[in-house]
Amino acid sequence: MPDPCNEEKQIMAFTDKVVWITGASSGIGEALAYALSKQGSRLILSSRNVQRLGEVKAGCASAGSHLVLPLDLEDSTAFDDAVAQALARFGRIDVLINCGGISQRGLASDTTMETLRKIMETDFFGTVALTKAVLPSMIRNRSGHIVVISSLMGKFSTPLRSGYCASKHALHGYFDALRAELRDKGIRVTIVCPGFIRTGISVNALCADGTCHGVMDEAQARGMSAAACADRILQGLGKGSEEILVGGREILGVYLKRFAPGLLSRIVARSKVT
Repeated sequence: MPDPCNEEKQIMAFTDKVVWITGASSGIGEALAYALSKQGSRLILSSRNVQRLGEVKAGCASAGSHLVLPLDLEDSTAFDDAVAQALARFGRIDVLINCGGISQRGLASDTTMETLRKIMETDFFGTVALTKAVLPSMIRNRSGHIVVISSLMGKFSTPLRSGYCASKHALHGYFDALRAELRDKGIRVTIVCPGFIRTGISVNALCADGTCHGVMDEAQARGMSAAACADRILQGLGKGSEEILVGGREILGVYLKRFAPGLLSRIVARSKVT
């Protein structure tokens, strides 16, 4: 049975914390916003979709406590100003949840370099740049938590997602190193690897030529709800986990990659992942 005392400690971990969520207008980011607001966090909600951010804020508990801060992860020149606005409002940033990103559906041989660069700019460089902009205030306070919503594709790769997989693998390399550098500065780093979660990530994915995929993948449609995923993530963060795997049987791919990589390679090569 779950330990009620432990669950209470996990909830208390976010009470009155200032939490900045990118990608907060939909999917996992939106679900995290609702869950954290119920736990008493004060939120900074960012994405490119200002209208949806306002709707998410209105749906959060204690809506007046939160800040809508529009942000485009491809435009890192705006990050220092965004951080200044966040600090002016709240005085500190306790948790940064890097949830914004974009996926891909296209063969590697067909995908244009422009499309690859857009994916890397959004999923990797944007996440790194915002983290670097927030980091000085956390170092001054000797306190903070950086959370990166990666993917199981950051642990192993599947067809039609070469650029997306590359961006997620890059996140693991960068933030694993950053965690080691920050260990004695009071700042934690957690990487979250969701599997098939019922969000619009496949609908909004880029095709090889950069156009919108516009289709909900079958596996995505059958996946875990975003709300359930958010609950799993917060449980892991409350426990202090450095890495959190969330999903169904697709998580087995992580262990096959480690212990039976040849078998995983054969399974992936003949799978119809769409």
